[in-house]
Amino acid sequence: MMSNTERLLIVDDDASMRMALYESLSSCGYEVETAENGMDALAKFKNGRFAGVVTDMRMPKMSGMDVLRGVKRISPQTPVILITAYGTVNTAVEAMKEGAAEFIMKPFSLDDLEFAVKNVLAANMASKEEKGEDEEIFGGVSSHKEIITRDRKILELLDMLKSVAKSKSSILIQGESGTGKELFARYVYRHSNRRKMPFVAVNCAAIPAQLLESEMFGYEKGAFTGATVKKVGKFELADGGTLLLDEISEMDIQLQAKLLRVIQESEVDRLGGKMPIPIDVRIIATTNADLQSRILQKTFRSDLYYRLNVIPVMIPPLRERNGDTILLAEYFIKKYSELNEKKEPVLSEEAKGMLMNYPWPGNVRELENVMERAVLICSSDLITPTHLFLDRKDNVPGTSGATNDSERKVRQEIDEPPKTTLYEMEKTMIFETLDRVNWNKTKASKILGISVRTLRNKLNEYGVNESHSDED
Repeated sequence: MMSNTERLLIVDDDASMRMALYESLSSCGYEVETAENGMDALAKFKNGRFAGVVTDMRMPKMSGMDVLRGVKRISPQTPVILITAYGTVNTAVEAMKEGAAEFIMKPFSLDDLEFAVKNVLAANMASKEEKGEDEEIFGGVSSHKEIITRDRKILELLDMLKSVAKSKSSILIQGESGTGKELFARYVYRHSNRRKMPFVAVNCAAIPAQLLESEMFGYEKGAFTGATVKKVGKFELADGGTLLLDEISEMDIQLQAKLLRVIQESEVDRLGGKMPIPIDVRIIATTNADLQSRILQKTFRSDLYYRLNVIPVMIPPLRERNGDTILLAEYFIKKYSELNEKKEPVLSEEAKGMLMNYPWPGNVRELENVMERAVLICSSDLITPTHLFLDRKDNVPGTSGATNDSERKVRQEIDEPPKTTLYEMEKTMIFETLDRVNWNKTKASKILGISVRTLRNKLNEYGVNESHSDED
């Protein structure tokens, strides 16, 4: 069976069915993530990159049709497969009208599911190639595969990366959190001779150390208790293509030795395997840590560092990219206005000044979060400083380049936006605003850019008793 590298999102409220779908599609070589309800699914879809979605039709609170509509609002080109035990002709017709790629009736065999997924993904890829599209999903939103910049240092860096892209040499991309290191890795991939082969990303910090080895190298059926099927590792999935090792600094020191051997020997040993499997993979590693310090601390191998750092790349932080802040802010305004079907507002001069003077400890990721929030709460045609919520003490002119590395690290740890849902961000922002004005809803609604009625509805939604509020 040929391996696949596409990432799929499985949505089903039934735990046993969810696990069966996960195991079936994982054994086919797909990278699979699961969600137990529609809200969780759309949150994951928005913040991830998925080649396709497989969802049950009947689920509490949010149905499969709702999931379908939500996915299509975020990314119209992503195929969605609906599964149901209660299908009718009318339901199928409605699903297809809403953009469903496939409609599967229960009971079905796992072979039927695999066949449907394979055909749907192949048809979607063929459609993209026929249209000549050069697109990718970033944060769940369709975006052209270009890095948005007019900064001279970034443009020179892109020229250098394009010139080395066709080599097989390993690349180590370093930069602060939120600078877009994976975006630069994909830029290399797109300009390489391997661009028609797989691009596989592994987040070394997100996978527990005890599981990372089997994820990286794979295992044979029966290799250990619970290994009921053979699993193809990330190196094999990336064979002929590119493997991104994100946050390489977080890899366990023992596993680093095995990684070094794979890179040196160009072969991988599955757990429980009888013989090595030859591979041809180009390695790109990223980190926001100081690997030289990690080497001195004995938590990172120097020989692995030199093997990865053949082509060193340092991504400058946003505060050093003169002219890119407003360019990126306007791009995000356009992106989230379209996503939320809102009229596109413009930045006031005061808002531009605030954005330019802010040091952006969370870099481009933080800027994107700020602009997404501003678009959502802005009820006029103009984004003003009150929509930005950048009233921190470090937001003063002249401070953007005045911090040293240790201060910058502390600020980044404190100020980087939390990885939370948009619902929680909105709720937090509303309560913080109400606290600032002693729960005067009229003042709070003006600051938030929403009506008092909308604010009352939000408070009711959060279960806040009206008696809590004071005069309006």
